[in-house]
Amino acid sequence: MWRCAGRARRSLWGLSGRDAGLRAWRWRSDTACERALRYHVGEKIHGFTVGQVTSIPELSLTAVKLSHDGTGARYLHLAREDTNNLFSVQFRTTPRDSSGVPHILEHTVLCGSQRYPCRDPFFKMLNRSLSTFMNAFTASDYTLYPFSTQNPKDFRNLLSVYLDAAFFPCLRELDFWQEGWRLEHEDPRDPQSPLVFKGVVFNEMKGAFADNERIFSQHLQNRLLPDHTYSVVSGGDPLCIPDLTWEQLKQFHATHYHPSNARFLTYGNFPLEQHLEQIHEEALSKFQKIEPSTTVPAQKPWDKPREFQVTCAPDSLAAGSPRQTTVSVSFLLPEITDTSEAFTLSLLSSLLIGGPNSPFYKALIESGLGTDFSPDAGYNGCTREAYFSVGLQGIAEKDVQTVRDIIDRTIGEVIEKGFEDDRIEALLHKIEIQMKHQSTSFGLALASYIASCWNHDGDPVELLQLGSQVAHFRQCLKENPKFLQEKVRQYFKNNQHKLTLSMKPDDKYSEKQTQMETEKLKQKVKSLSVKDKQQIYEKGLELQAQQSEPQDASCLPALKVSDIEPAIPFTELEVALAAGDIPVQYCAQPTNGVVYFRAFSSLNTLPEELRPYVPLFCSVLTNPCLEEEERFRVLVKMTAQELSNGIPDSGHLYASVRASRTLTPAGDLQETFSGMDQVRLMKRIADTADIRPVLRKLPRIKKHLLNGDGMRCSVNATPQQMSQAGKAVEDFLGSLGRNRKERKPVRPHVVERPVPHGSGGSTHVGGSQIIRKLITDPTFSPCQMKTHFLLPFPVNYVGECVRTAPYAHPDHASLKILAHLMTAKFLHTEIREKGGAYGGGAKLSRGGIFTLYSYRDPRATETLQSFAKAVDWAKSGRFTQQDIDEAKLSVFSAVDAPVAPSDRGLDHFLHGLSDEMKQAHREQLFAVHREGLIAVSNKYLGTGRSTHGLALLGPENAKIARDPSWIVR
Repeated sequence: MWRCAGRARRSLWGLSGRDAGLRAWRWRSDTACERALRYHVGEKIHGFTVGQVTSIPELSLTAVKLSHDGTGARYLHLAREDTNNLFSVQFRTTPRDSSGVPHILEHTVLCGSQRYPCRDPFFKMLNRSLSTFMNAFTASDYTLYPFSTQNPKDFRNLLSVYLDAAFFPCLRELDFWQEGWRLEHEDPRDPQSPLVFKGVVFNEMKGAFADNERIFSQHLQNRLLPDHTYSVVSGGDPLCIPDLTWEQLKQFHATHYHPSNARFLTYGNFPLEQHLEQIHEEALSKFQKIEPSTTVPAQKPWDKPREFQVTCAPDSLAAGSPRQTTVSVSFLLPEITDTSEAFTLSLLSSLLIGGPNSPFYKALIESGLGTDFSPDAGYNGCTREAYFSVGLQGIAEKDVQTVRDIIDRTIGEVIEKGFEDDRIEALLHKIEIQMKHQSTSFGLALASYIASCWNHDGDPVELLQLGSQVAHFRQCLKENPKFLQEKVRQYFKNNQHKLTLSMKPDDKYSEKQTQMETEKLKQKVKSLSVKDKQQIYEKGLELQAQQSEPQDASCLPALKVSDIEPAIPFTELEVALAAGDIPVQYCAQPTNGVVYFRAFSSLNTLPEELRPYVPLFCSVLTNPCLEEEERFRVLVKMTAQELSNGIPDSGHLYASVRASRTLTPAGDLQETFSGMDQVRLMKRIADTADIRPVLRKLPRIKKHLLNGDGMRCSVNATPQQMSQAGKAVEDFLGSLGRNRKERKPVRPHVVERPVPHGSGGSTHVGGSQIIRKLITDPTFSPCQMKTHFLLPFPVNYVGECVRTAPYAHPDHASLKILAHLMTAKFLHTEIREKGGAYGGGAKLSRGGIFTLYSYRDPRATETLQSFAKAVDWAKSGRFTQQDIDEAKLSVFSAVDAPVAPSDRGLDHFLHGLSDEMKQAHREQLFAVHREGLIAVSNKYLGTGRSTHGLALLGPENAKIARDPSWIVR
């Protein structure tokens, strides 16, 4: 997976600490932190030497720094009482061209290794483990391989596979062809069909650069840091990817994937000694120390500012609008290894652009000149030298200079006036609250947070000591009240390393990109001899044969279904009435002093014409702009821009939501709230001259939703806080309006069901049972609809949905296993390996919508044919008991994913699922068998069995255009 410039920024606010409530695997009676504190500097452990042991109480962890004696590999262990243990290894990868070599290497090393030579062990391990996370990331200057799991045996299995993949990969030529790029006949079996470019990364990057925000962010980094590796596209420019050779790939691995260029991280409560022993024995002991030449040199500062202009494709959802230009002003900042200065500048960035009271928000966003901040606005600490960027997108080209003038003027005003003490204190308080918040993926957050700084030889332990950084910042501010103003003057006002980048749409941009790709293809084909062409044809057949043949994965380690816990831990819940008749669910949890409140409000009395505006109402709910027209207009423009910009990254989700629209009433509502209909509505509102009619709808929505009728609430807090929290909830609910006369429900069909018992808790108050009111629509009839959204993307996003059985139905468990089975054993091969899409698979929603999808897919109608083949494959039962067991492991890794204390009991609150119901479903999952899988395939997925919906986002398609059953929008 490629992390675009600016998309993986290191953020102070992303850390959420203290998973104290997670069930601890206690190896001895003492805690992981206490055990780690017993190590001493200079101690030798399995080929490693301890260099530092540091307690970090603000994050409830102990950091142990080590180095490997034989190779110099660096190691950081973060001991914490958290069962979701993480491993990662990262390499500094510094390409000098845009062929995408580190990105393609990241894909290819996971395709087989010396110890595990089967094809694609990485994806196969997804179905042989109970991992809570498995992936790999290519950033601008490093490549990271993380995984996490709660199972000790699983941890050792995954560690073995990851170590062998990273240090001893096969790097076969056919894998390079499949994952990177290749010349291949359009139909590999027909040598007369034209030669075309294919490859997973090639198509992934074509999809990535369909996103104008990514184009802008990439140019920004390339232009601001032009001297070394940051001047190229680490993920690969689709026009440069075909320049990479297999030999160059292998050479890059040899020079970059060495222990002397590696940084290892482990996190959690498993014993450090076991990790060190396995890493030393299976990998590091086989290497000698080298001096890697991967250092990124410092960027030479400029003696005067620079300006650049670039182009992009027009916004397809704002056709003809003259306001599609983006401009930003960016400043080079000090090296990120100066953690104190980095903390100050990150905090300064938040003061400058964070929230509606910040100087740049008021000056730029509220000017009405644009729709949102420019991409990558704020502090970016992902490169050796950090940078700060600010600007606007969605402006008229004539306003570029005006925006620049506003930025310069605002910098001057900040230097003169500074910041309000209350805003600084609120931001520091936010950091402290974030440190208290409990995340289930805290280890992964830490790995991402320290990766860039550690990559450039910064101190990761110093970076994690947020408490001392906050204290140092307060001291600096106390000693010099103009401390922040002086930083603004130093780094912004007097900084000559300043880049002004503007981007405007070119109507022929996509056509030019296609033309350049066609020209590149012609050059490649023209250089081929007759012998070369014959080899390409034969290699294509060989690759197709390899992709089609059954794989023996017996060399890979695997858990067994018997390794899965048979029962779930039950959660204690209490449900009581507040403010008369409003149900409130109370869940006592170790939330580290933070109270979590949620309210659920029924839409049943809300008139149909107001429903599309509910997401907008939710956006403004916490903003004081219900009655301020200009602020409301600003918020609408920002929301519309964010939705539009998000389509290239989430196209498969939009396709899936659209495909399910006509299958259930909930699907129709989901499309209204979060589908392409919502995107188009927000763009229309943003372009409306008179926004007052929309603004007048919000108080009407408020009357229906913010009142006690049809509302229920939940509270998660520590036992000691429950009494106080309950009183606060009672006061809040008492302040809400109630309807004097009963409103007429829009959908009058309501089914009343008792609230299911929470484990060990009570859902009875005063002798009467609490009732949930569930809305039904007996007149709803599912129907098939096929929709093609024409968008100027070079790839497609495909979704097909089938209405099947919901969670409480006995067939749901078999359908859930079937979705994972189809993904791992058929769709992955057909859609990704053969088809060249970045991703694809099947999934089942809690409501019973069975979805087949593809992501960044060069094909469209052919993928729909693959979906049909997948159904035939399932109906014919072409899978083994081993395949079924692996699918069960994959399902249970999601079912048993850790739940944060703040979120426990939510299934009960939102969906009415008691622990007893979840345990019954768990037992149904264990009991799924071959005959049941074939039966549900035939019952629900076969042609004519259930109603299907189809949707496609992507470029024009001649076959679909000729098919009258498709609606083209």
